Amino acid sequence: MVLGSVLKELVSRVTNSNERELRKLQPVVQRINALEPDFERLTDAELRALTDKFKARLAAGETLDDLLPEAFAAVREAMKRTLGMRHFDVQLMGGIVLHQGKIAEMKTGEGKTMVAVLAAYLNALTGRGVHIVTVNDYLAKRDAQWMGPIYHALGVSVASIQHEASYLFDPTYVPDDPRFNHLRPISRREAYLADVTYGTNNEFGFDYLRDNMAWDLSQCVQRE
Repeated sequence: MVLGSVLKELVSRVTNSNERELRKLQPVVQRINALEPDFERLTDAELRALTDKFKARLAAGETLDDLLPEAFAAVREAMKRTLGMRHFDVQLMGGIVLHQGKIAEMKTGEGKTMVAVLAAYLNALTGRGVHIVTVNDYLAKRDAQWMGPIYHALGVSVASIQHEASYLFDPTYVPDDPRFNHLRPISRREAYLADVTYGTNNEFGFDYLRDNMAWDLSQCVQRE
């Protein structure tokens, strides 16, 4: 009986804490939503040009947090134009939480793949590269291929690392095998030079280990 009461109290505290954290995100979500009409009026070229403008503002002293509302609004608009889908408020919250380095638990079908693009694009603006970790090679390829048009619309390169191959999303590349449509084969090092790289924990982890055992920098594939 006592144990049950303790567990109930712990669950209640965790739930209330999560609700407080989500409430803190509401003003940011409202700012993103308020920008939507302005971003809808941009031409494709103007939307793509925002990436360089964001990078310039970072170089001038602004932070990623300063840019977050506009960057997320840009990703939402790019997804609407390329995939015909729109980020909902809960997905915007998930993107903010990911950017903050926290854990965002989402159920199957709630749009984890689309949420990841928000945080990935924002952090790619630093020019250091972003790794998105998936559970298997299939998802690493599928997600780069599926989300590729969004990144491309914003002028951001995206690659996929597989166990035995690497690919760069290229909308002009049409291979004989439709399963690899728009995925141009590249070297592993080139994949890591992309702004955003999808892969599994195994591939990222073992590439890191191999790089640290390399005798020469020319043998390394990862940036840092």
